[in-house]
Amino acid sequence: MGSGGRGMKSGVVYLKLPQNAQVVNRKILLQDVAEIYTADAEMGKKIGDIILYTVGGDKNQKLIFSVMKVIHLIQKEFPGIEVENIGEPDFVVEYKMPLTPKKAMEYTKLVILSLIVFIGSAFTIMTFNTDVSVGEVFDNLYYLVTGMKKESGSILEVAYSIGILAGILGFYNHFKGQKLHDDPTPIHIEMRNYEEEMNKAIIKDADREGKTIK
Repeated sequence: MGSGGRGMKSGVVYLKLPQNAQVVNRKILLQDVAEIYTADAEMGKKIGDIILYTVGGDKNQKLIFSVMKVIHLIQKEFPGIEVENIGEPDFVVEYKMPLTPKKAMEYTKLVILSLIVFIGSAFTIMTFNTDVSVGEVFDNLYYLVTGMKKESGSILEVAYSIGILAGILGFYNHFKGQKLHDDPTPIHIEMRNYEEEMNKAIIKDADREGKTIK
């Protein structure tokens, strides 16, 4: 929420609604789900304090709203005010009940997930190496370079193992909890694309079923 910038008309409220917003309070305010811009800072604060919806029930919920609902609430509070939306026409609000974190359970989940990922990754790498006969390739390469048959492990296997580790770290873009570079990883991009498509599907389904709050 802020004051009007260059090119913004005085007496107009500008809204920027995201495709998805997450809240933990049952009483959802406009400032919880929207960016609000107006030349009148005091009016902007009052608009931000308008109650959009009060969540009922004792479970997590996904609520779909139309921007028309937001405009109606603002104009009800400030009759005659002009409202311009520069964000999404429909948006999803995810209400998540506040939970007390249980460290023991979180650590247990972390250990189990780590074991699953480790065993699955190791199995995948071993089956891939078997399918493409990596061992035979290394034996032939060693013979071509040295002229001798390889009887045990060599620098090739060591370099290959280090290369796999470096590739995994580079792909996931994390090392000791820190990013190696600022670019998003392929997994990060796919997750964002999936989230965007899922929100679109939720909004369309709600509109077809008449569940959009207008």
